[in-house]
Amino acid sequence: MKNRIKNLIKETLEKLEIKVESFNVEHPEIFDNGDYSTNVAMVCAKKMGVNPKELAERIVEKMKEDLLAEEKTFIEDIAVAGPGFINFYLSRGFFVEQVDEILKQKENWGKNRNLAGKKVMVEYTQPNPFKPFHIGHLMSNAIGESISRIVEFSGAKTVRANYQGDVGPHVAKAIYALLKFGMPEEYESITAKAQYIGELYAKGNELYETDEEAKKEIDEINRKVYDRSDEKINVTYDWGRKITLEAFEEIYKTLGTKFDKYYFESEVAPIGKEIVKNNIGKVFEESEGAVVFHAEKYDPKLHTRVFINSKDLPTYETKELGLTLTKFKKNIFSKKLDVSIVTTAVEQAEYMKVVQKAISLINPELESRMKHVTHGMMRLASGKMSSRKGNVITGESLLQDSMDVVLEKVRERDFSDQEKREIAKSVGVAALKYSILRPSLGSDIIYDFEKSISFEGDSGPYLQYTAVRASSILEKAKDFKNETLEKEKEIPEEITHLEKIIYQFPEVVERAHQEFAPHLITTYLTELASAFNSFYGNNHILDTENKFADFQLDLVKAFYQTMQNGLWLLGIKIPERM
Repeated sequence: MKNRIKNLIKETLEKLEIKVESFNVEHPEIFDNGDYSTNVAMVCAKKMGVNPKELAERIVEKMKEDLLAEEKTFIEDIAVAGPGFINFYLSRGFFVEQVDEILKQKENWGKNRNLAGKKVMVEYTQPNPFKPFHIGHLMSNAIGESISRIVEFSGAKTVRANYQGDVGPHVAKAIYALLKFGMPEEYESITAKAQYIGELYAKGNELYETDEEAKKEIDEINRKVYDRSDEKINVTYDWGRKITLEAFEEIYKTLGTKFDKYYFESEVAPIGKEIVKNNIGKVFEESEGAVVFHAEKYDPKLHTRVFINSKDLPTYETKELGLTLTKFKKNIFSKKLDVSIVTTAVEQAEYMKVVQKAISLINPELESRMKHVTHGMMRLASGKMSSRKGNVITGESLLQDSMDVVLEKVRERDFSDQEKREIAKSVGVAALKYSILRPSLGSDIIYDFEKSISFEGDSGPYLQYTAVRASSILEKAKDFKNETLEKEKEIPEEITHLEKIIYQFPEVVERAHQEFAPHLITTYLTELASAFNSFYGNNHILDTENKFADFQLDLVKAFYQTMQNGLWLLGIKIPERM
């Protein structure tokens, strides 16, 4: 409808011989001001040197003439407001048809074809073997998974990718500590073993900073990990890599993510190093035994970074370069990549700009095909950065704590133990994902356990609970007997707040893709849930004397379908009961 109104405005301006480059068509904040509003008259009036209100009245008069000539229109009225805004009021028939359209499209409701035929890779999460799965990985996963689904909803073939640092100083620190302090007990679980490795990494890191002898040994281990020259180190490395990767997979399963492609630093480092060496004198320069890139020569906002250090080892920058060129050069699922989207913490934004500038000089056609999305930091409302068990908080422990809090709340409910665990998992994940996706990307997050699991607004569980309430109404309706349901469907004259929001879903999805902004969907769904709860409170739907029951039940179905599709885009499941 938004596009139809835009086209109507353009056609009218052409007939009036008025030229315009761009104008806005938006939803007014107050529904009394129409369903859509445009500033086109004010934009044109400024250039033409005429009164904007008078021009708006002239445009409206012409549009109404054209609409009267049409056999069918969903625009009931057009009016001039304020200094020259033009407001559009949609007809009752439009809103009825939108409900029917939602029921017809079902899981396809809200989809678009803007990326049809395109292959888009979204790289996210990126935990490093031998290190804990921290809060940043949790944030990256929620954001990356949501962007993957939004891109998929826009018609693209989506490839979910995970890039992991399986070589480097952090690996050497963990291996040093494993060799010094011993391996974990064999009978322990994968999760326990991975946690033990993470703890030893922390010990190795501390020794690297405080013990000069340990530092020398760790640097030597780092070199041997790269060239695979020490059998004992190789065995420890292979074991630790396998354990931590398996532990990560358990977390991905809980979060609802399944990756299509894994990249590792050990694979892309030599590729990147070769590319850097081949471009010395063209893009890169030698400096004090290292190889650097002076990015500020090409953009004064950028800075110099080292790509190969004085020990002839590739840095993160070189690995990133090798990764990006590997992504675009190889065919994945029988088609080359069109776009690569990477999610990282906001503090890596400047680093990524330097790397992308270097890549654009080596391969200019990739510059417009690389997208970088950043997220902020998370801290707890309590100010404590430790888990409920007193350990330093990780993404994994925060996730478990969230599920544990929900489990405590449903412990007395009349559910089986298995159902309680499933609810705790679903609601706990929803609480975290919503909290991460609710702010605009790049914003820091203050996470509050109690608020995040509230069933009373502005939370993931609130959205789930509202959807479950709608599902319950539809379940009860199966046994509902009402004589009006056997007659022709009656439509109430009043257009509800719910109807005025629900049809906007495809527009929200489209904008969320254009701006890489999952928060637009969380905001929309929260407003939609509030509108549904008001609708539910003001209408006795399953009343034997309710002559609008048929239409209202269709509206409940349309609401549930929209919530289901919208929550899927956020990576959130709707439980059967709560």
